[in-house]
Amino acid sequence: MRRFLARAVLAISRYKITGTPPEDPVCVLVAAPHTSNWDFFLMLAMAWDSGISPVWLGKKEMFWGPLAPLFRSMGGIAVDRENAGGLAESIAERARAGHVSAVVIPAEATRSRGTYWKSGFRRIAADAGIPMVLTYLDGPTRTGGYGPSFHPTADVVADMDRVRAFYADKHGLRPDRFTPPRLREEESVAAEAS
Repeated sequence: MRRFLARAVLAISRYKITGTPPEDPVCVLVAAPHTSNWDFFLMLAMAWDSGISPVWLGKKEMFWGPLAPLFRSMGGIAVDRENAGGLAESIAERARAGHVSAVVIPAEATRSRGTYWKSGFRRIAADAGIPMVLTYLDGPTRTGGYGPSFHPTADVVADMDRVRAFYADKHGLRPDRFTPPRLREEESVAAEAS
């Protein structure tokens, strides 16, 4: 049923999937650019069509009211952004224990243009010992897909350089809202090097 729904969404939206889905079903799917409400449906359709049933993180406000049971049945995990301490560790523990497979994380954490990405995607992958898979949606080409997969290293700047290189030509559905890939931690590394 999920694959049927996914193919319907992709057909209606005229989006094509590119790249190869991850071979390892236990991974962090980094979802970017995150610039529109439609990103959620397109990324979920892309995963389902690829045979992946991920869990995904969404703000707690989504999990209130009549749609809450639907979102949970679709793999949703509510996030209290005001009190997110311990979230990365909790998700990593669930991944290590085999209770989740792919975890979709919108690294920008908002549909508006910001200054930094949230670093939870790196922390979860590092803590669980699982790879990060860069995924994307590109409005101008009407494509979405899978990019490189790699394990985070101790060199946050080098890891983020790989991320920046991949997303350099990806624009999202609303390009003016895309937050360029940069972590707050990179400034600390740069300050220590000076």
